[in-house]
Amino acid sequence: MDSLTSLMDGFGTALTPMNLLWAAVGVLLGTAIGVLPGIGPAMAVALLLPVTYGLDPTAAFIMFAGIYYGGMFGGSTTSILLNTPGESAAVVAAMEGNPMAKSGRGSQALAAAAIGHFAGGMIGTCLLVVLAPVVADLAVDIGAPDYFAIMVLAFIAVTSVLGKSRIRGLASLLIGLTIGLVGLDQMTGQQRLTFGSLQLADGIDVIIVAVGLFAIGEALWVAAHLRSSRDGAIPVGRPWLAKDDVRRVWKPWLRGPLIGFPFGAIPAGGAEIPTFLSYVTEKRLSKHKDEFGKGAIEGVAGPESAASASAAGTLVSMLTLGLPTTAVAAVMLAAFQQYGIQPGPLLFEREPDLVWGLIASLFVGMVLLLVVNLPLAPVWAKLLRIPRPYLYAGILFFASVGAYAVSGEALDLVILLVIGLIGLAMRRYGLPVLPAVIGTILGPAAEQQMRRALQISDGSLSGLVNTPFAVTVYAVIALIVVWPWAKRLVVRGRTAR
Repeated sequence: MDSLTSLMDGFGTALTPMNLLWAAVGVLLGTAIGVLPGIGPAMAVALLLPVTYGLDPTAAFIMFAGIYYGGMFGGSTTSILLNTPGESAAVVAAMEGNPMAKSGRGSQALAAAAIGHFAGGMIGTCLLVVLAPVVADLAVDIGAPDYFAIMVLAFIAVTSVLGKSRIRGLASLLIGLTIGLVGLDQMTGQQRLTFGSLQLADGIDVIIVAVGLFAIGEALWVAAHLRSSRDGAIPVGRPWLAKDDVRRVWKPWLRGPLIGFPFGAIPAGGAEIPTFLSYVTEKRLSKHKDEFGKGAIEGVAGPESAASASAAGTLVSMLTLGLPTTAVAAVMLAAFQQYGIQPGPLLFEREPDLVWGLIASLFVGMVLLLVVNLPLAPVWAKLLRIPRPYLYAGILFFASVGAYAVSGEALDLVILLVIGLIGLAMRRYGLPVLPAVIGTILGPAAEQQMRRALQISDGSLSGLVNTPFAVTVYAVIALIVVWPWAKRLVVRGRTAR
C-alpha cells in the first residue's frame, strides 16, 4: 500500500504540464534517433545529457526515460522494415519482422511491435513497483558461475534455433566470439588481435558489428542481386491487426515480460538475452512453426514485449543498487551523479519525488509511445516504397554516420566495411547472422565471468557448477542439446514398429 500511495504521488509529479511535455519530447526524440541505424538510446541519452544541465532533475530523468523507450521502439522499426537494427536489443525483430515487411505485412509487424512494447512496458513497470525489493535481493545473490551459465544458455539456444544447420549456427557464433576477443584482455591487460593498432585496443564496438553485419551486409547482398531480381514495389498492407493476428499475439505479449523483466534486473546482457529466449519460446510453443523464418508474427510480438519489460527491469538494479546493467542505465547513472544523487537502497527515502515521478512517467511514456507510433505504422511502412537503389544508399550513409559517431575514428569506417563483407559472405554461404552478434555482445562478459568463477575455485572446473541455479541452467542446456536427437530416436522407433 505504501508503494501504491507513493506511486499516486508520482503521478501527481509526472502529470504536470511541463513534465508531460518533457516526456513527449523524450519519446519523439528517442523514436526518431532509434530509427537511424547505429544510433541507439544510449547514444541519444549521452548526446542529450549536456542539454539537461539547466533542467530540474525530475524533468531530466522523465525525458531520459522517454528517450529510452522511444529508442527501443525506433530500433525495432528499422529492424522490421530495412533489416537494419537501430540498437542491439532490436536484433531479433529483424528475424521475423523483415520477412513480414517483404511480404506486404510491414504495418502489421510494426503494430505488433508497438502494442508489444506497450504491454511489456506496462507489465514490467507494474512489476517494478511491486517486486523491486525481491528482484534486487535476487540480483545480489547471483554470482559469477550463474552469470556464465545464463550466457552459455543464450549461446546454445541461439545456435540451436536459428538457421537450417546447427553447425552453421555454431560457426556464426565462433565468428562473433572471435570479433569479441579484439582489444585488451580484461584480466591481464594484454593485447589480443589488435595487430599493433592502438585504435583496436578498446575492442570493436558492438554497434559497429551489428550495423556492419545487418545493414552493410544486407545492402551489399541486395546490390549484388539487384540486376538479376525484378522485385516491384512492396505493398504496405493494412495498418491494423486482423482478428487472427490478435489471437496469435496476445499470449506472446503476456509471456514476454515474464522473460524480459527478471533478465533486465540482473547483469546478464541487458535486453539481448531475454529477446532471444522469448523468440526461442515462441517458436517452441507456436502452432505455426513452419512460418518461422518466413514472417511469423509471434516472433515479433514476444521479443519486443520482452525487450520493453527488460528496460523496466534494468531500472530495478539501477535505482535500488546503483548497478547499471545496460549502456543506457550506465549513462543515466552518470546523470544521477551529475546532479549529486547516488542511487542505492536509500534513494527511495532521500529522493521519493524524483524516484516515484520517474516510475510514474514510465506509464505516461508508454501511453504516449503507443498513441504516437501506432497511427504512424503505415507511414513508416511506406519507406518500403522508396526505390531500392536510393533506399540502400541511404542505409549505407546513415550506417556510416552512426559508426563514425561511436568514437569519431576513420578506422571505424574501415572496420564497418570489413564486417559488412563478412556479413555478405555469411549470407552467401547460409550462415545466420544473429549468433555472430550474440557472440560479440556476450562473449567478453561470458569470458570474464568464467575466469572469475575459476579464480574463486582455484582453477577447479567444479567452480562453474557449484550453485543450484547454475546446475539448473546447465540441465536446461542439456535438454536443449539432447532433445532433437532423442526426438529423432523416438520417431525412428515408432517407424520401425
